[in-house]
Amino acid sequence: MLKGKKILLGVTGSIAAYKAAEIVSLLKKKGAEVFVIMTESATKFIQPLTFSTLSGNPTIDNLFSTNDKIVVKHISLAQWADLILIAPATANIIGKIANGIADDMLTTTVMASKAKVIFAPAMNKNMISNPLYQQNVEKLTALGYEFIDSEYGRLACGETGEGRLANIEGIIDTVEYALTFKNDYQGKTVLVTASCTREPIDKVRFISNYSSGKMGFALAKIARARGARVILITGPTSLPAPKGITTISIESAEEMKKEVFKYFSEADIVISAAAVADFRPKEAFAGKIKKDKNGKPLIELERTPDILYELGKKKGDKILVGFAAETENLAANALKKLKEKRL
Repeated sequence: MLKGKKILLGVTGSIAAYKAAEIVSLLKKKGAEVFVIMTESATKFIQPLTFSTLSGNPTIDNLFSTNDKIVVKHISLAQWADLILIAPATANIIGKIANGIADDMLTTTVMASKAKVIFAPAMNKNMISNPLYQQNVEKLTALGYEFIDSEYGRLACGETGEGRLANIEGIIDTVEYALTFKNDYQGKTVLVTASCTREPIDKVRFISNYSSGKMGFALAKIARARGARVILITGPTSLPAPKGITTISIESAEEMKKEVFKYFSEADIVISAAAVADFRPKEAFAGKIKKDKNGKPLIELERTPDILYELGKKKGDKILVGFAAETENLAANALKKLKEKRL
């Protein structure tokens, strides 16, 4: 998917800078041509020679360095690139670009380029939650820049939290999506549901399922990468809200139905990836059901609303996509649901 694509990789002064070497290697394996621009602080973590060797092109680490291969480098590279990926991206580089500062080779090139720019942030958890940083991200997202969510885990400072550079393969996937789809969903609104629902039994227990939300979140991100306006309605999940996507959190099937119907009229495409509970307790116990050695609590169940079936009746010219988990007669059950729900 990347054969012949021209990618400019910006490497900034993060402890994760060494991981950029793997990014270059994978991009090259997929057929891309890669140039690397390093900030001065990035050279303190990894040597330019590493990137020159892996990319097969000279590494640019100085706005005023001379190299015959690239003339007026920040202009020629800006015009040459199909995509600019900044990974790892520090709070400093994101702040500079958000505020129009062009004081080194990387920021100058970004300023001069019309190519899509993708940031893969890596920083301390307190920096990533800082309101000033969040404002810069929101500003850039509104301007069409894309962010790959950082991961939760152990950080270089010894703390645990959000801020780790995203999985390298995930970064490469995002680059492929961005260069493949070319905003073919521009002007469309995609409504995606994700994760599970929880139906309360009492104040501490509920009926639910194992859905993590990963499928729905991935679909929402791809739709966003293709240029769509995306509305993501999600049940409980440990996944962070994707940047640039309107994300609405719900708990129960009834709440899911309310939010889906609220936004249904705005959507061109509805992808129902959520695993909505089919049943719920008819009445939730007011407190906590106590364990009784001699008693067996009985829970009367009732059906939850079939959201996708009801949407099918209002479908019109919208595209409806559904998911189902089955244990037997997969094709037969799938065809039955396609017809019943008008998918």
